Amino acid sequence: MTTFDERDTELGRARVRDNEDLEAYYAELDRLDAGALWTVANDIEPWEPHAFAVPVLWPWAELRGRALRALDLVSPEEAGRRVVYLRNPQRKDISAACGLLFSGIQVMRPGERAPGHRHGASALRFIMEGAGGYTIVDGHHVDLGERDFVLTPNGTWHDHGVAKDGEICLWQDGLDIPLVNALEANWYETHPDDYQTALYPDNDSPRTFGSPGLLPASYRWQKSYSPLLRYGWDETYEALQKAASVGHGDPFEGVIMRFTNPHTGGHVMATMGASMQMLRPGEATKAHRRTGNIIYQVAKGSGHSVIAGKRFDWQEKDIFCVPSWAWREHANASASEDACLFSFNDFPVIEKLAFSRSEGLAENDGHQYITEN
Repeated sequence: MTTFDERDTELGRARVRDNEDLEAYYAELDRLDAGALWTVANDIEPWEPHAFAVPVLWPWAELRGRALRALDLVSPEEAGRRVVYLRNPQRKDISAACGLLFSGIQVMRPGERAPGHRHGASALRFIMEGAGGYTIVDGHHVDLGERDFVLTPNGTWHDHGVAKDGEICLWQDGLDIPLVNALEANWYETHPDDYQTALYPDNDSPRTFGSPGLLPASYRWQKSYSPLLRYGWDETYEALQKAASVGHGDPFEGVIMRFTNPHTGGHVMATMGASMQMLRPGEATKAHRRTGNIIYQVAKGSGHSVIAGKRFDWQEKDIFCVPSWAWREHANASASEDACLFSFNDFPVIEKLAFSRSEGLAENDGHQYITEN
């Protein structure tokens, strides 16, 4: 039934008190699979954006061993994808890590290969550990290195594996599965040959599109995602350091770079965006919030974040999330080394639907009061 707070006394908010006649009326509507708007209005039209998810930190020290254990329990052929997924305690019903975003840890041993498939959901990967990993996306073979950011856009055939002379590989999978399911638009298809055959020279995508500011003059690209399928860590970290050296930085984010589609300058995919940010030694950002959900992975260093008044201490490879409209701020724990955070988000959807909204915290010199440790 309708909930009340002190603002609900203002004109235009539901303030109906129940009585016997109304209860009978509601029962009549219920039998028609209908209802009275004023009984739900204050819930479905909140005073400000309301997130169902809560902030969570998933420590790598605990996750890693559980992910590795799956190597001896199921094969890629049996599981389809050998993934330990991350579940927000308030989003269990849709298997989401934050908002309508999915996150999981995939693990593969040398010589293994996951069967080829495609689906309506978009996917990305952030490589955490190992050597010799690769993916094939619509015939484009891409090698995977630690801290690389890799795309497998919706509708593209993709399979992945680890070379026989490689190492056990672990990476974070990020997908928009809950979003696509909410829109009732998801689907899944297995490759008719089980596995793809590479159709192009190895790493042709990063070799063609990976040079900053340069595009092949004769190449035409009409798809909704970036033709650059791998954004290498070395190039990304160098870009952050160069930007920092000339004074670039943001009081709310530190030094941050958004991964872009080289053809458009926009987000890398239609439904998910991604960034890498660097916190300089001892740097602490000010608090701000915005509409949209974010899942972070610590690429380098250690520190802490304060999210909705709760402090989360993080180490390299830890994963944590910031729900929509939650205050967030970050701090680097080291006085001598920088820290880097990879993140992916649902900002492309929020922006296209004109739901973007953000603000900085004005009180307490821009920092939150920590209400929970």
